[in-house]
Amino acid sequence: MVREPDLALAHRLADAAGAVIRPLFRAAYQSEAKADASPVTEADRSAEAVMRSLLTAEAPRDGIIGEEYGSERPEAARQWVLDPIDGTVSFMAGRPIFGTLIALLQDGWPVLGIIDQPIAGERWVGALGRPTLFNNAPARTRPCRSLADAVLATSGPQYFSDHDGEHFMGLAAQTSHRRMLFGGDCYNYGLLASGHIDLVVEAGLKLHDFAALVPIVEGAGGTMCDWNGDPLNADSAKDGGGHVIALGDPARLEDVVEGLACHH
Repeated sequence: MVREPDLALAHRLADAAGAVIRPLFRAAYQSEAKADASPVTEADRSAEAVMRSLLTAEAPRDGIIGEEYGSERPEAARQWVLDPIDGTVSFMAGRPIFGTLIALLQDGWPVLGIIDQPIAGERWVGALGRPTLFNNAPARTRPCRSLADAVLATSGPQYFSDHDGEHFMGLAAQTSHRRMLFGGDCYNYGLLASGHIDLVVEAGLKLHDFAALVPIVEGAGGTMCDWNGDPLNADSAKDGGGHVIALGDPARLEDVVEGLACHH
């Protein structure tokens, strides 16, 4: 079970990040391209810095894994995983569908997660053994009778390799593909936890992209796993795979895994 002080600290981290991000949204800020050509802004860096300083003060023995500033105390059993702005491209375009992701791992397994959307004032909180909350009210995924009814989302076709893209499109063809959603990053997983969409499938995700999402989706009645159906942990992003399925109705999991295994 997750302790109350850990939940309270996670909320304070999200509050601190949001306070840094909000004044920079649709405003003037510095940005540059990272080595992998993905963008980073001063909002990303400032938000992670403020969260790291809070963790160093309040949880000095815990490890930290952050998108912008790397790892501290990697040997610690407890690791806080931070993605200050998941969806930097959306942030830069003025689209309020990015989020701050905060996770706590215990021995490599995600036990607590927050998605915070600081512009809309929306926050999903998931913790092992507790129901997921959206702005303090319970969030629930919705049932999905068949893959043909499923509304599928992904951050975008540009994030798939050719090989993964073929498998993704093979699955997409079996879903309600006229309602398929592109874009949204972590926000899609919050919408899935709240019962608005059915399925999110992605590849190439890093630990900081998905660790916070697992307790949120699972605490709302859904399931998260890799493309083989195996549970996600700190090793799931190694070797550059980062293949992730989030599914609102676990009864459809076999169909989704089968759908990804074949392609047209």
